[in-house]
Amino acid sequence: MIKGIQMDLISEDKLNGMTSMEKVRLILDEVRNGKILVLETGLTPSEQTKLIELTMTEIAPDDFSGIEIESYPVKQSDTFLNKLLGKTSLKTRLTVIGPASQLKTIKKDRDLISAFVSTP
Repeated sequence: MIKGIQMDLISEDKLNGMTSMEKVRLILDEVRNGKILVLETGLTPSEQTKLIELTMTEIAPDDFSGIEIESYPVKQSDTFLNKLLGKTSLKTRLTVIGPASQLKTIKKDRDLISAFVSTP
């Protein structure tokens, strides 16, 4: 039997086809089951807030210690035309989420997320 950690990579297409609450529930359910998730597109600030709020209500010391979440900083695509029209488009980027008891961020900067994953 193989012992290890399951990591799911979730595509932007799948995430775009879900409501905010569906995304939050999927993430929380999967992380509670011990999975590490890598989202091709990050969550919006309001989705991250909802995820954190919901996580806080479900923490149980012996069962679920919470989540660790890291994202690349949001990327703005400010073209000359967008600036002229007063539009800014925020592009969320890759996000890594996992159980706080297993996923620890070691280093994070603009283009790199380095994390340590321990076995349960």
